[in-house]
Amino acid sequence: MPTPPLELTRAQILAFRRRTGALDERLPRDTRSLRLAAWAGLTDSVPRAALLSIHARVEGTRPSSWEDRSLVQVWGPRLSVYVVSGRDRAIFTVGRHPDAPRRRERAEDMAARLEAFLGGRRAKDNEAQRELGVGNALKYATTTGTVLIRWDGARAPTVWTVPRPEIEAHEARRELARRYLHIFGPATPETFSTWGGVAEPAARATFEALGRSLTAVRTPIGDAWILASDEEGFRAPSRPPAAARLLPSGDTYYLQWGAGRELLVPDAGQRAELWTSRVWPGAVLVGGEIVGTWRRAQADLSLQLWRRLTKAQRDAVEAEAQSLPLPGIEGQVRVL
Repeated sequence: MPTPPLELTRAQILAFRRRTGALDERLPRDTRSLRLAAWAGLTDSVPRAALLSIHARVEGTRPSSWEDRSLVQVWGPRLSVYVVSGRDRAIFTVGRHPDAPRRRERAEDMAARLEAFLGGRRAKDNEAQRELGVGNALKYATTTGTVLIRWDGARAPTVWTVPRPEIEAHEARRELARRYLHIFGPATPETFSTWGGVAEPAARATFEALGRSLTAVRTPIGDAWILASDEEGFRAPSRPPAAARLLPSGDTYYLQWGAGRELLVPDAGQRAELWTSRVWPGAVLVGGEIVGTWRRAQADLSLQLWRRLTKAQRDAVEAEAQSLPLPGIEGQVRVL
């Protein structure tokens, strides 16, 4: 008889995600920790969100940490701005290279046109868009792995080209799926498709190719898969969660859609406050649970809490806010 799926509770899933996402205990400040913090990439479409995601995971994060020489910016999953380890840029770019001939040809053509236009120099992306007459379609070139960007949030991104990574798309996509499963798991081909901006047929083929390296599981929101190598981690006793973390808009921990949001935040009204139709607020994580949202205007940080915090919990949130490595802010952050 086939082995029944492994049963996982909500508590087990969230404890595993916090632990693998370095949210229970910060990592020491070094290059290896930066790579681990960006294991599934760090969204940076809201200016300096990636920096605050690093701060939530790595000790001693500074305002310039997102510019560490080991990190690069790319147009990553869903063509959003991402900060990733330079060693891993092919995973987040080539791993999304289309299988469909017309879409693949479009990406290759855009990359060739951009390289010819730049001629080894750097330029603003809106200049390249204007001269090539392509608009945002310029971003399609990213899946060739030959485009890097730098966006500081204030002006149009700077773009330049680099040598093509020596990896096949299907190989990079399998590693992208492994990264996704490790940080976001349990997961399905459909959720991988949504997160990665990968066509569903390619996502399903990728999960099939992973074969015996996956373990079937049953969760409160349905059947899914985890990496077989992660099973012991899901079964392990949970560690004490961090007192508080302030997660920025689009942070990996709550970058979810559909039923994944229900698992993380069971209350429908609270989900509507966190995952808005516009720019998402940040998430307030206290004792391992999301308990509200936050937004910032210069040095003023406002909280919208879903329950009353104890004095110790409030103190922990305020300490976290005042430790945020925000560039250009004079004095302490004020929590409202």
